[in-house]
Amino acid sequence: MNWKIDPDIRKAYTLPGSFYSDQQVYEALIENAFVPSWQWLGDSDLIAEKGDCYPFELLPGSLNEPLLLLKDYEDNLRFLSNVCTHRGKILVEKPCRQRFITCGYHGRCFNLDGSFRSMSEFKQTENFPSENDHLTKLELKNIGVFLFGSLAPAYNFDRIFKPILERMFWFPFDQLKFEPEQSQDYTINTHWALYCDNYLEGFHVPFVHPGLGANLDYENYDTELFEFCNLQLGVADPNAAAFQLPTDSIDYGKRIHAYYWWIFPNLMLNVYTWGISVNIVEPLGIDKTKVRFYSYLLPGYASDFSKDMLHQTEMEDEAIVQSVQKGLKSRFYKHGRFSPTKEKGVHHFHRLLASVSNKKT
Repeated sequence: MNWKIDPDIRKAYTLPGSFYSDQQVYEALIENAFVPSWQWLGDSDLIAEKGDCYPFELLPGSLNEPLLLLKDYEDNLRFLSNVCTHRGKILVEKPCRQRFITCGYHGRCFNLDGSFRSMSEFKQTENFPSENDHLTKLELKNIGVFLFGSLAPAYNFDRIFKPILERMFWFPFDQLKFEPEQSQDYTINTHWALYCDNYLEGFHVPFVHPGLGANLDYENYDTELFEFCNLQLGVADPNAAAFQLPTDSIDYGKRIHAYYWWIFPNLMLNVYTWGISVNIVEPLGIDKTKVRFYSYLLPGYASDFSKDMLHQTEMEDEAIVQSVQKGLKSRFYKHGRFSPTKEKGVHHFHRLLASVSNKKT
């Protein structure tokens, strides 16, 4: 089906309910939205020392791609396939420190840059080793301690993240520290895109989030659109915490409680005075999603952080999106309209979804 969203939000209709229940559309989105995207991989503390290797799966439940982060002995950070080029075994099964990567199946050995090193019993093999015997090297980028990678990037990293880097030039991304005890995963019975729909507008805040709403000046809450990301600018209520912004910030003179950044298709970077809440939306199926909340605190700001507030907000959001998931299946629901003032982010997202879902896989 050819999905279309009118670029004029005043004329546009939302994606229909059937979009969220079509298995072929779901599979097309995994291939066309997630594979070419830049995904948040974690932070540099995972591979802090020379020889550190950190294996993981990218988006388990949908992409299931075995990958490897490591730091070589020249202090270079590497991002590699974690699959042996001989017979496909997973190379590194758990975090470790190594000088070489050696397959536990037949002993094929790789250097830490992914290049083939050695393998016994292959002297008679013609045209060996070839380029196909090296591990696939993938692009790795960072913003401070945060690491980002892509399986097959459709766009340059700087092109996508430039609005964030320019707007937040003053924020100390390199000082953030992961707080595992303040982090949590949630599994929700809803389509992943529906969860993003909900995130991308503050329209529902007065109706759904009384606690969060008490910190925000709803009348001045606004969304700014960029090519592959958007920003919800949370202006602080007079009694709420706000950033002390530098004079050369575009937001100088405003009382900003939070910067809510969304990066297509599934990443949220929620920037507060105390640090950042990283939210990763991971598809598990057409009606099941895992959302990972990773809390990163700045030194000296622990007292300003409230896990209870984040949890309460998430519980309120879950109740809403699961109710909508049921409602979209109604034979009486076709599609809706956008609020031109409050749903610019959702309209932006729907246009991007329609664009990638129409591509042939």
